[in-house]
Amino acid sequence: EVVVVAPEVSLHIKPSKNFVMKMYPVPFTQEELDKVFKESILGFFKGGSFLERVTRQYQQVKKNSALFLATCTHLIYNKELIRYLEETKF
Repeated sequence: EVVVVAPEVSLHIKPSKNFVMKMYPVPFTQEELDKVFKESILGFFKGGSFLERVTRQYQQVKKNSALFLATCTHLIYNKELIRYLEETKF
């Protein structure tokens, strides 16, 4: 049996018949996640001086990092899911 642990809001991981999906809540919506990543992509192609582009990318990295940190934090503090993973020797 394959078990996949993933946040409820995700870019790539979707439920499938081929594995058991264990999902956990995160404090942002799919729309918010999509917006942050779309802004990251568009920011690469947006013009401006070197300093403006570096500053813009830095701000995007901060947003992305905050989402990733929130995702990890909500997994670690999800006692029910962690208990399940421990009991099943995940």
